[in-house]
Amino acid sequence: MSTLEGRAADASYAANSLAAARALQTWYDAPSGLWSTTGWWNSANCLTVLVDWALLALPDAQAVNVNGIIANTFSNAQRVAVTAQKTVSATGLTTSTYQFEPAEKRGFSEFINDYYDDEGWWALALIRSWDFTRHQPYLDMAERIFRDMQTGADSTCGGGIWWSKERGYKNAIANELYLSVATSLANRVTARRQQYIQIAKDEWAWFKKSGMINKDNLINDGLKINADGSCVNNGLQTWSYNQGVVLGGLVELSKATWDTSYLNEAVAIAKAALKLLSDGDGIIREVDKCEPNCGNDGSQFKGIFVRNLHYLHQAAPNEAFRTAIHKNADSIWARDRNDKNQLGIKWTGPPDLGDGPNASTHSSAMDVIVAALAVL
Repeated sequence: MSTLEGRAADASYAANSLAAARALQTWYDAPSGLWSTTGWWNSANCLTVLVDWALLALPDAQAVNVNGIIANTFSNAQRVAVTAQKTVSATGLTTSTYQFEPAEKRGFSEFINDYYDDEGWWALALIRSWDFTRHQPYLDMAERIFRDMQTGADSTCGGGIWWSKERGYKNAIANELYLSVATSLANRVTARRQQYIQIAKDEWAWFKKSGMINKDNLINDGLKINADGSCVNNGLQTWSYNQGVVLGGLVELSKATWDTSYLNEAVAIAKAALKLLSDGDGIIREVDKCEPNCGNDGSQFKGIFVRNLHYLHQAAPNEAFRTAIHKNADSIWARDRNDKNQLGIKWTGPPDLGDGPNASTHSSAMDVIVAALAVL
């Protein structure tokens, strides 16, 4: 029996996830309410995975003071003076650059900035924070963020929202987040339930017709707007997170509408994504062989995919999904962990590849450890 096989048989996902949560907090900067070594939108994902874990491990979550971390981030992250700049490479890999300077004046007040995808990540993090705490201001803030996201919608390409307020690119991730936030709100805000359901149904109908889902049931990065105004799939990379966020959105939409056809569509995408992303041993790696140099953004992508795969498995159990989650969790813990329980970018290890471990690579891998605990 190999070391990995032994660990797979004996793994305690509860203990591993607690160790990972504690390691994640070594990067937490209380004055800013953010996680150092990573960016603004990445910190929203750090919060999301921490809360996902807390929802499964209440006594341990109290020991780590997740309630306090949520409250501090909610208060302080908005007061950080920060500017954002994003570029897209020829393959569609986004590179985000943030300049942070703690200050008394608000930076991204109410978690609003110039990028609708950034806003969507924070809305989802706050929705999950409400799930854990039932503290109403978190859900109210998520609604306010979504109202700003709605200002990015127009009829270009037949619908959908723009990636940024410069209105130069309609891409998959911003629209998947728009779908996911709308459906998540539909299942939590009774007073506007039908409004959010209709927005989500319209968004998904548009997304399916937009051309971003290719013939292999994979989602390319975005749309090319032709000179005549028509829009087509731009053929850029099928990044792992583009195959992931949509799964969570469809799970929430199925729950809101009691329509299981949305789950069937999610399962088809998930199966295609696992085929694309898994190596010969079933370990997930980012497309285009960017590892270990996936930049500050790409290092977050895979965990987002697995997080949403676990949401889908809980709604539509599939042994292939469960097996993939556990196999990757076991590989991470056996091969991609240093002596501080910090996790790296390449899930076959070693953990010190690239610029890691850092809060982005760690929180991404922690998503898998938490997923493994969720789908025992």
